[in-house]
Parts: sequence; structure tokens; C-alpha cells
Amino acid sequence: MKAQVNEIKQGLQHFHGSETIFQIPLLRIRYTNGLKYLAEAAECFWLITDASVIAQNLMNQSEFITIDFKRLSEDKQDFTGYEAEIIYTDGNDNILEKHGYRATDFPLDELRLFFVNNTLMLPSEY
Repeated sequence: MKAQVNEIKQGLQHFHGSETIFQIPLLRIRYTNGLKYLAEAAECFWLITDASVIAQNLMNQSEFITIDFKRLSEDKQDFTGYEAEIIYTDGNDNILEKHGYRATDFPLDELRLFFVNNTLMLPSEY
């Protein structure tokens, strides 16, 4: 599992800007090469869909949204009953929404994404 995590982290470093944009057809939400790589390598299409849908609903509050996935410490997991959470902010640390996940198979402990112009991307692709 550890090798997979390092492999994914290294792979994510190769994405800067995105020539190709992919689309989630029903949602009319776009995502970049880096996100396509992440979804396939970490088998986390659910993350792209969840984050996109929620961020799209927050667009009326902010044109720029940061999405932070974070696996909680064991103490926090015991306390909250959630294994991980995703926090949506306006990029200035103003929390717009927070979602807890009781269980996740996402291999990374943390990840930041940006949602701008109906497009989900890695920070390096912004």
C-alpha cells in the first residue's frame, strides 16, 4: 500500500496546466489530466464526483473553491465516527461546507484540489 501512495504522489507532481479537459456528462463538470490520473491510480472516481457536485453547489458563495481531503487521526476518528473529512473553503480559510466520511479507501492521507470555472483540478494545474 505504501508504494502505491508514493507512486501516486510522484505521479501527481507531473501535472502542470492541463491541455485536455474531461467532462462528467450529466453534471457538466470538467476535470483535468491530473484528476483523471488520480481517479484511475487511486480508484477514486467517487471523490471527483462528490467534490465536484458539492463545489458546484457552492459556486454562488465563491468563484474559487479549495477542497481539502484529510484522513483524521485515530483519536479524532474515535471521537467523530468519521475516518476522513473534506472541507470546502473560499480559498481564504472561510469554510463553506464540511463533509465527514465514515469509511474511505482513498490511499492518500491528504489532498488539496481547486474548483474554478466548473473545473476540478490539482493546485499545480491552476
